[in-house]
Amino acid sequence: MRTAKIERNTKETQITVCLNLDGGDVEISTGIGFFDHMLTAFAVHGGFGLNISVKGDLDVDCHHTAEDTGIALGMAFKQALGDMSGIERYGNFSIPMDESLAICSLDISNRPFLVFKAGFEQELCGDYETCVTEEFFRAFAMNACITLHIRVPYGSNAHHEIEAIFKAVAHALKIAVKKNSDGSVLSTKGVL
Repeated sequence: MRTAKIERNTKETQITVCLNLDGGDVEISTGIGFFDHMLTAFAVHGGFGLNISVKGDLDVDCHHTAEDTGIALGMAFKQALGDMSGIERYGNFSIPMDESLAICSLDISNRPFLVFKAGFEQELCGDYETCVTEEFFRAFAMNACITLHIRVPYGSNAHHEIEAIFKAVAHALKIAVKKNSDGSVLSTKGVL
């Protein structure tokens, strides 16, 4: 089974992530309502079983909680994928949400990189600071060791833009982690 459990404890956050790439229950509790909503959408649209429990220093702000959750979730994906053999590797998906469009292209490559082209007119969605969206995805990409490109070419409502991003990334990952026909590594090198 393609599963992982990560526990990460620092002076700023205490995080447990349980991931099943092939589905299962979804239960998210980060202390930030909008972030819970985004991570739930990510799991549901990706077809992942995902349990995340976070206790963070929200008295400071939501930055550490979002970034450290990205670290732990990225570590879980890397662990669940093992040597990254037997998967389709690449994923690309676009999600329209009302006036907004989000586009994600990714490569499960063992070469971490993030390109993030999105700006948000609103600074907050509930208690969630919209600027931490990039921090979350940077932490996720670096720790999952994937190349991740995210772009929002247009939109005006930060809630719609961010939700479209999370769903686009989820669908692209769903494509990329799909098992390939022969279990091989999709690389001319033979390894990722």
